[in-house]
Amino acid sequence: MEIFESLKEEAKYFLEEGEGVHDWDHTLRVFNMAMHIGKIEGADLEVLGIAAILHDIGRPEEIRQERKVCHAEVGAIMAEGILQGYGLGQETIEKVKSCIVKHRFSRGHVPESKEEKILYDADKLDNIGAIGILRAANYSGTYGARTHNPEVNPEEVRSHSREDTAYQYYLKKLVKIKDKLFTGEARRIAEKRHEYMKEFFERVDSECVGKI
Repeated sequence: MEIFESLKEEAKYFLEEGEGVHDWDHTLRVFNMAMHIGKIEGADLEVLGIAAILHDIGRPEEIRQERKVCHAEVGAIMAEGILQGYGLGQETIEKVKSCIVKHRFSRGHVPESKEEKILYDADKLDNIGAIGILRAANYSGTYGARTHNPEVNPEEVRSHSREDTAYQYYLKKLVKIKDKLFTGEARRIAEKRHEYMKEFFERVDSECVGKI
């Protein structure tokens, strides 16, 4: 759709100040995954695609305000202003806003519509599998965490500390993602990505003690 290409340029602009794990590359992966799932699940691809492109545009503002605001809520407000300039109907804009707000489940906003569930799933899938491992390692490296600690207890690790490794993040959060997805296609993809992560970290454990 023509509107997608224009919105991608706008999203790129907003995400220039974003974190490495939540930059334009992340948004593009989420968009591609959302479109894949959306076609299979019979979603409204216009609403879904627009929401996927704009879902993280509020992140730089969240960072500027030291995470005192929610990027999903801020992003929904920003999206309305952007989309009004495209002449979209208010009903479509409201659906997009709701998708953006509800992609962050941790704020208590539960996805309800098909498009909301798919965007949530597509965003969470980018946290697991090979790309999820890279993102976790990238993020832990920004605050000087150890490369790996097989004896870490995730419940005792302080966030952004030296022990807050990619492995700790995997144990505490990433292993749970596959069981929190809504759509059948997302769950199918998640099973494969989950197994890859499990095998990867088992191999890392072995290499750390000289077994491989």
